[in-house]
Amino acid sequence: MSRQVFLYDPPDRFVAGTVGLPGRRTFFLQATAGPRVTSVVLEKTQVAALAERMDELLDEVVRRSGGSAPVPAVAPAEISDTDPLDTPLEEEFRVGTMALAWDGEEQRMVVEAQALVELEAESDEDLAQAEERLLQDEENGPPMLRVRLTGAQARAFAKRALDVVNAGRPPCPLCSLPLDPEGHVCPRQNGYRRGA
Repeated sequence: MSRQVFLYDPPDRFVAGTVGLPGRRTFFLQATAGPRVTSVVLEKTQVAALAERMDELLDEVVRRSGGSAPVPAVAPAEISDTDPLDTPLEEEFRVGTMALAWDGEEQRMVVEAQALVELEAESDEDLAQAEERLLQDEENGPPMLRVRLTGAQARAFAKRALDVVNAGRPPCPLCSLPLDPEGHVCPRQNGYRRGA
């Protein structure tokens, strides 16, 4: 069976979103084009890392181009997307590996999210080689979501993604761990329960 690639070039919409209550949220990346919708599940830390790296890469593109690249310094308000995820929400796969690149010819951000795959190997070196072979296998590799965005779309995605990540449980002012509504055992308070 050949590799399944969900390609959006360009998407009508590409967003990060969640389902569930803070502390129990499931994070999604969702791409849409017309009636076609692809939703993949990932971890909160992956969403945060993707958004931060995307902003860093866009800043680097602007710096290297001397400001001539079609990349805004901040997310344009006119393309801000605060709508909920599209339904029905059907998970295609859980994300394992992500990659970002800037296509200088087309002036587009390329985002790739590949499905999580369990690999077995006898050593770390064997595991690294198996991972590399799998990622390079365009014919039989894991399913992948590939999205190509303009600089403005990428800035808007990164802003929304960081807003979604930060909309969860507030951090404890002492230890920075998330506060639960039912309380928090703060390690900086020697285990005494701290109210939310």
